[in-house]
Amino acid sequence: MKNYIYNIFFVLLVLATMVSCKKEPVTSVNLDKKVLNLVVGKSETLKETIIPANASNQAVKWESNSIEVATVDNGIVRALSVGKAIITLTTLDGNFTAKCCVSVFQPIEPEMIFVEGGTFTMGCTDGECKDDGREEPAHQVTLSNFYIAKFEVTQKEWNTIMVTNPSSFVGDNLPIHNINREETEFFIFSLNALTGKNYRFPTEAEWEYAARGGNQSKGYKYSGSDNIDEVAWCEENSLNIIRTVGMKKPNELGIYDMSGNVAELCSDRYGPYTDESQINPTGPTEGVFKIYRGGSIAHPKYPTCRVSARSFRLYDPPCPSCGLRLVLSQ
Repeated sequence: MKNYIYNIFFVLLVLATMVSCKKEPVTSVNLDKKVLNLVVGKSETLKETIIPANASNQAVKWESNSIEVATVDNGIVRALSVGKAIITLTTLDGNFTAKCCVSVFQPIEPEMIFVEGGTFTMGCTDGECKDDGREEPAHQVTLSNFYIAKFEVTQKEWNTIMVTNPSSFVGDNLPIHNINREETEFFIFSLNALTGKNYRFPTEAEWEYAARGGNQSKGYKYSGSDNIDEVAWCEENSLNIIRTVGMKKPNELGIYDMSGNVAELCSDRYGPYTDESQINPTGPTEGVFKIYRGGSIAHPKYPTCRVSARSFRLYDPPCPSCGLRLVLSQ
């Protein structure tokens, strides 16, 4: 009797196991990403989910509709050239599909100028200080070597990374402008993530040292000349129009537009100067105002476009005539 009951239970167990292990046909398939942004030369893996999980035939086929832009092999997408491609996953059971739109782009890195470190007098040295005293006292600053961009960040460079262009004057070779700190910080963060480098804002001291011409300085009032019409677009000569970068003469280091076109954001918070000598200063640790340097189409040549002139504004609001210039530490 016991053997009979045991056999019954064994048969029921086998039947239950067979039912639970029964394979099902595929009813749908999904991908973990529907949109993928890749830089040329990079790759990323797409993962599929077949429904139901116990489908009897889980074989799939991967395809790219533009293999010159991106290829796919067992879910690994490789970016080959700038453009767009559609990656399609198809189940062999039922021909169910899932798709991912791949955008491949190449960030444009700025041309950089090497700036040999040295010691210089920072602050008002031309006797034309602003009346509020923000450029005084002049003091000695020593800087390490660094690289600074030859031009202000252009809209073409900006558009390879950012979704929107806030500029009021639009053109590939015009400087990006009408930007706020949050946007610029995201741009720099993204550029660094994509290139593996460490671009950043210049410090106020680095900016002034480069604008003066570094160790090659000839002591000009503006960056590269005592005649602002030679080196910068400002209120007096711009007709209030932002211009293509690099149309004026460069300064002693080969850097363009540091005294005009758009003003340039720096990393420092605003604080008063002291007469103490400093090494690689980075400004105050607290304060609600951030420094920007250089003149713009909205600034008069005196006093704002001079190499020592200091300006500042609140962190958040967009600045219609502000752009940025990037720096790399050596």
